[in-house]
Amino acid sequence: MQKRIKSFVEDSKFQNFIMALIIINGVIMGFETSKEIMQDYGLLFHIFDKLVITIFTIEILLRIYAHRVEFFKDSWSLFDFVIVAISLMPSTGGFEIFRILRVFRLFRLITVVPQMRKIVMALISVIPGMLSIAALLILFFYIFAIMATQLYAETFPQWFGSLGESFYTLFQIMTLESWSMGIVRPIMEVHPYAWIFFVPFIFMVTFIMVNLIVAIVVDAMSEINKDETQSVVREIHSHDEGFSLELKELHLEIRELKELLRTKL
Repeated sequence: MQKRIKSFVEDSKFQNFIMALIIINGVIMGFETSKEIMQDYGLLFHIFDKLVITIFTIEILLRIYAHRVEFFKDSWSLFDFVIVAISLMPSTGGFEIFRILRVFRLFRLITVVPQMRKIVMALISVIPGMLSIAALLILFFYIFAIMATQLYAETFPQWFGSLGESFYTLFQIMTLESWSMGIVRPIMEVHPYAWIFFVPFIFMVTFIMVNLIVAIVVDAMSEINKDETQSVVREIHSHDEGFSLELKELHLEIRELKELLRTKL
């Protein structure tokens, strides 16, 4: 019974059904933000929501029964368990926040779609490197924010009036959103040499630091792909070795059979 349930929950058709259910549920959650649609179809959406959480709960229970203790040792299974547990929380009596957290069900697509899971694993593996770059990035921001506040607070207080405002303005400049015509050129009309401050900031923060983060993520993805390739190669080699052993045993059996026939003749 356990093996049958395990093969059922791990079957690709069942996984595709769960994935389709998550996507449909996400679309309906988007419709629920419209008051007009909710007036006409609110009851149907509520019934469908109850049906979805029922199916998800049954799925989790089947997976727990199929995998037993191993279910709670797998981080992705625990993630699904927490998401479904949040959905089972009451949405009334001071627990209204859990109704909003229902949208977290969409995160289950990560566990269902292998490529999404691979990307998340890559992001998790590069957290130490990203933290180091983030710390360096914050240091750059802090230094440049202090300088910008001291240089431009009097003439442009709306952008650099305080340390926090300078941080936000520099963040906008880092994203390259209206940084030239919207911020730097108006400043240069009052401070002609302001480009000496902003151009190095953009070069160091936008073109170097941010691209370093991208490079680390890409490197992590390539490492994961390399590990998967090596595991596939090892599996092929193990199958080849097993096949060669079976061939040797077959040759021995044929030789013994030939010798037996000779003795009888």
